[in-house]
Amino acid sequence: MTKHTPKTFTLGSKAFSSNIFYAPLAGCSDFPFRKMSAKYSPGLMYCEMVKMDALIRHDQHTFHILDYDASMHPIGGQICGSKPSIAGQAARIIEDLGFDVVDLNCGCPVDKVTKDGSGSGMLKTPELIGEVIANMVAAVRIPVTVKIRAGWDEGSINATMITRIAEEAGAQAICVHARTRHQAYKGPANWDHIKACKQEAKSIKVIGNGDLFDASSVQRMLDYTGCDAVLVARGTMGQPWIVEDVLRLLAGEAPIARTVEDCRQALLQHFLFTLNYHQAHRVAVDMRRVGCWYLKKSAGTRAFREKISRAESPEQVHDLILNFPLGDIVSDDPSDEEISDATC
Repeated sequence: MTKHTPKTFTLGSKAFSSNIFYAPLAGCSDFPFRKMSAKYSPGLMYCEMVKMDALIRHDQHTFHILDYDASMHPIGGQICGSKPSIAGQAARIIEDLGFDVVDLNCGCPVDKVTKDGSGSGMLKTPELIGEVIANMVAAVRIPVTVKIRAGWDEGSINATMITRIAEEAGAQAICVHARTRHQAYKGPANWDHIKACKQEAKSIKVIGNGDLFDASSVQRMLDYTGCDAVLVARGTMGQPWIVEDVLRLLAGEAPIARTVEDCRQALLQHFLFTLNYHQAHRVAVDMRRVGCWYLKKSAGTRAFREKISRAESPEQVHDLILNFPLGDIVSDDPSDEEISDATC
C-alpha cells in the first residue's frame, strides 16, 4: 500500500488540518457526538442535515440541530432541498451562523426526503443540482460542497456527470457515496464510482465515502480511488478516535491499542456530554443506542446492550456504564452492521 504523508487540505481559501472528515449522520451526529469527535480533531466535521425550507422560516428546532461550540471548528452545515430560489438564502444563513463550509445533500435515501425531489431524489435531475449549487456559490464566501450517491439505481449511474455539473457550477468538492439510492446502506460500496469521478474531475476535489470502518479501509480507499479526502460516516460511531487511527497508519506509525476499559471511559465521557446538553429523558433514550456503539467487541456486550436498551433514567445509564462486567475484546459482533444501519 502507498504511504500517505498527512498534509493540510484546502477548499478554496479554507485550510484544514487533514483530509479525514466526519460525516453528517441524521439522528446521530448531534452536539454531544460532535463534542466527542472534536477531542480527536478531524479535518472537518458536519452537523446533521437540515432542510432549506425550515432554515428560511427560522424554525427553532432546525437551529437547535445546528448548535455547535468553538471546539468543533472546522465545521460544516449540510442543507437539503430542491428549490434554487431559496438555496442561496439557506446557504447564507449557514454562513452567517459561522460555519466553515456549506454542503448540499443529494444523497439521503430516506423516502420522506426524496418524495419532493430532495436528497438523492435530485440524482434524477442532475441539471437542477447544478442550478442549486450555482445559487449557493453566488450567495456565500465559504466553500460550497455537494454530497451525492453513485446514482438512483444500477441502471442510472450518473456520478461522473454530476461531478462535471458540480464543478461547472462552482462547487469546491464533491463527496461520492459509492452506493446507489436503491441500495441505501445495504451491500458493499463500489469504490469504482469514486475512482471514476476522480478521473473525471479537473479542479473539483473528490471525497470518497462508503464502507470506511477502520484505518485500513481508509488507506485502501485512498490507494484504490486516488480520492482527495474521505468522509467517514458510520465508522465514527463508537470510534471518535478513528481519525487518529487513520493518520497514524498513513504516517507509518504504530496503532494505539485501545482496551475495553478505554472504550468504557469513552462511553462515559459521551454520556457526560449528553447529560450536560439534553434533558434527562432524552439522555436515557439516546444512550440506549450510543451505548451499543462503544462496547461492540467485548464478552458481555450482548447482555450490556439488552440492559441499556431498557434504561429509564440517566442514573441507570451511569451505573451500567461504570459497573457492568465486561470481558476482554473478542471478534466483531456480526450484528454491528445491522445496528449501524438501523440507527442512521
